Amino acid sequence: MTRGPSQGEALSTWGMWAVATAAVLVTYSWVDPAATYHVSRDGLAGGLSRGLTVVNFPIALVAIALVLSAMAALPGAAWWAAAPAIVLCATIPWFVDQAALDARWVNAIPALGVVIALALTVVAARKAGAAFAPRRPWDGWRVGLAAVITLISLPWIAAELGFHFPGDLFMGEELGRENDGTLIAAVHLGHHHGTDGAVLVLTALLLSRVAIEQRALRIVAFAYLGLMLAYGGVNFAQDAWNEQIVKRGWTDEGIPSALLPGLKPIWAVVIGLAVIATIGLLREEKRTSYSAP
Repeated sequence: MTRGPSQGEALSTWGMWAVATAAVLVTYSWVDPAATYHVSRDGLAGGLSRGLTVVNFPIALVAIALVLSAMAALPGAAWWAAAPAIVLCATIPWFVDQAALDARWVNAIPALGVVIALALTVVAARKAGAAFAPRRPWDGWRVGLAAVITLISLPWIAAELGFHFPGDLFMGEELGRENDGTLIAAVHLGHHHGTDGAVLVLTALLLSRVAIEQRALRIVAFAYLGLMLAYGGVNFAQDAWNEQIVKRGWTDEGIPSALLPGLKPIWAVVIGLAVIATIGLLREEKRTSYSAP
């Protein structure tokens, strides 16, 4: 009897997001809220508050993919926990406001879904192991894309840790005005949606390596990961373009925001890229043969 896919990629994803959340918690505990973005609390309360909203968005989005990955290794009865986890995580549009990122009590609802998702990953890892999947045909592209994303993300990584990236290669501490007239550094300290986009792409690259034998679950999981690649990639590009190109004065043409879904041209781009990514991931799956452990 097959144990299902091992959970090395899933556990690495949890680790990656745990590091990102820890950086947010620490940075928002000591950096002046005025130097960050749309928060008002300071000290440890500020760090815990912003950390919780990061657990809501984007980690709750990631948790849905992790639930699907875990269910590939768990019996069908586990859906009694998996389905509520997905529903709880999917409530984030009602409980996260990008214009007011201080935590509220309702933010505990998506966070509960994240906790259940983590528990499912742990159970799946105990059942199927913590190894990584065998080499995939497009792993070379994964590594190359991850390297480019990490390089472009350096100013955000620095900001997440509470300082501006040194030197003049990237925009950083230079002041500029937001659309609402707020005067703020080109790359404000603290968390960025560009960071979210970058790590969402890295997450999708990792989790798309997992072999899922059940056809229906595989299609749903890969379609979700394809959407994650597209959504993360567009938000990564939008924030990087705005901070490093527009704020440098090279052009006034920005990329529209795609943070929130809507009937907007940018979301036609996201959906189109998601379809292409999903087809690509499914084609890679067909080229890969797996033997049950």
